[in-house]
Amino acid sequence: MDPLPNLGIQKFAAPLRQQVLDGLRQAIIDGRLAPGARLTERELTEMMGVSRTVVREALRQLETEGLIENIPNKGPVVRTLSLDEARDLYSVRAVLEGFAARLFADKATEAQIGRLDEALVRVVAAYDSGDASAVLDSKNSYYGVLFEGAGSETLSSMLATLHARIWRWRALGLTHPQRSEDRSRESVASLQAVLGAIRTRDGDAAERLTRDEAQKAAEEVIRLLGE
Repeated sequence: MDPLPNLGIQKFAAPLRQQVLDGLRQAIIDGRLAPGARLTERELTEMMGVSRTVVREALRQLETEGLIENIPNKGPVVRTLSLDEARDLYSVRAVLEGFAARLFADKATEAQIGRLDEALVRVVAAYDSGDASAVLDSKNSYYGVLFEGAGSETLSSMLATLHARIWRWRALGLTHPQRSEDRSRESVASLQAVLGAIRTRDGDAAERLTRDEAQKAAEEVIRLLGE
């Protein structure tokens, strides 16, 4: 079995379990923990300098997010990316995010629209920087503002779970060497169009445009997984 990469963490004020969870999740997303890699509690405990209880809790959460799976007689492993699962998750994403955009257009305050505008400015800056991690973070912030402004706690909870499961595919779409050169410009233009629809309180257009953007993202990820 290949040794695990260095996953040591710095212990800050944030809860230790959250630091371990974030560290493992990021290692899966950026490929340091490859699909199929075994995640033994003993190795992770020694490497990260934390208790088995903390590691066990983090692994349970990652299993809930769909990033790892428990295989009989083998234990926790990083899940392999699946074309069928990607299609399924992105189809659900399109519906839920589209509905969130419609609700935002109908219910958001002017201040919330202003925050969405500011979040989009940060997304554009991140794309311009060429830093895939910054793009992912800024888009997470953008969608966070969108979901909050939609004003549905149930929808926000469903989307949080979905985004946790889809995170790795989104990271793949941003970092893959065969990523389409036009995809970044296309994504920015789509988000700007959504914001334009929201400004005019056009819920129909906001939902349609958001669904279209999710579909384009799905097509790119499925193409890259196929390659």
